Amino acid sequence: MFSLADPTPPIQAPQGHEGHSGHGGMAMPPAADRGVNWDSLSAWHPSAGWLMAIVVLASIYLYAVLVLHRRGVAWPVGRTIAWLLGLGTLVLVTSTGLASYGMTLFSVHMAQHMVLSMLTPIFLLLGAPITLALRTLPAGSRYGAPRRFLLTALHSRFARVISHPGFTVTAFVVSLYALYFTDLLDLAMRTHVGHQLMLIHFLAVGLLFFGPILAIDPWPRRSSPGLRLIELLVAVPFHAFFGVIVMQTAYPLSATFAASTTALGLDPLADQATGGGIAWGFGETPIVLVTVVVFIQWVRTDARAARRFDRQAARDGDAALAAYNAKLQRLNQSADSARGTA
Repeated sequence: MFSLADPTPPIQAPQGHEGHSGHGGMAMPPAADRGVNWDSLSAWHPSAGWLMAIVVLASIYLYAVLVLHRRGVAWPVGRTIAWLLGLGTLVLVTSTGLASYGMTLFSVHMAQHMVLSMLTPIFLLLGAPITLALRTLPAGSRYGAPRRFLLTALHSRFARVISHPGFTVTAFVVSLYALYFTDLLDLAMRTHVGHQLMLIHFLAVGLLFFGPILAIDPWPRRSSPGLRLIELLVAVPFHAFFGVIVMQTAYPLSATFAASTTALGLDPLADQATGGGIAWGFGETPIVLVTVVVFIQWVRTDARAARRFDRQAARDGDAALAAYNAKLQRLNQSADSARGTA
């Protein structure tokens, strides 16, 4: 296991900024001409802990795909691409200037939050890692312990609770407001470890929220596509409203970010409003993507049901329809008899 505290040395403050130290013991990145430019945000600042985890996840996934290929079992290329794209977004927000400025600017931190909770989870879930593991892991009694453990976890009471919409929707919405409108944000930003735990929280909440809605992998609870779309749409207004509130708030939500933003020569309230705009506008694309995926699943589910009905009708000579017609005929005869008696 890697340490949550990043083992890489902190970024050194450039000349002229030596007196500005960031929170969590990390020197603040420079402000280019009193502003932040694309070059500074896209600069490479690798985090050894995150990169190690990302490389391990990519290697395990690709090895599992190779195992299936050797068995002659096809695995959709699109799922592999989705998994790698999800890991790529993790690299983007943890090992570039976004990670450095995410410790000092509220707006960049909000961009990290939105990516980790709404974009990365969707791509990772579209990669269907649980399905891949179940198809790859041996099922025999001798080497089947990992697969049995995974199946036991999926069918456990704990898994049913945390995948229930009452939990997933609540966690997705309430944690958003609780973090930014209480002292939790400043508490998490006091140390580098606290900041990393907060990033992991964003990712975990996103996985729990979008997992049962996308339903690519087997989940303890699987609702119909229509109900899953309702779950998605229930959370959307709260998320958009959050962004509007942040944009219109006339005081700093975080004393920590206000101090570090001021030290960079930027306006904390303007930067906070930018962060609110990011939260308000970022959610549209992921929500549309999930809606399209669930709608396609809905169409395919109906098509499969229709094919099953057709096959059953071909086998038994459409016995279900014949029984239904016979029932209608009996009801009609009964009604005629009643009228004749009257």
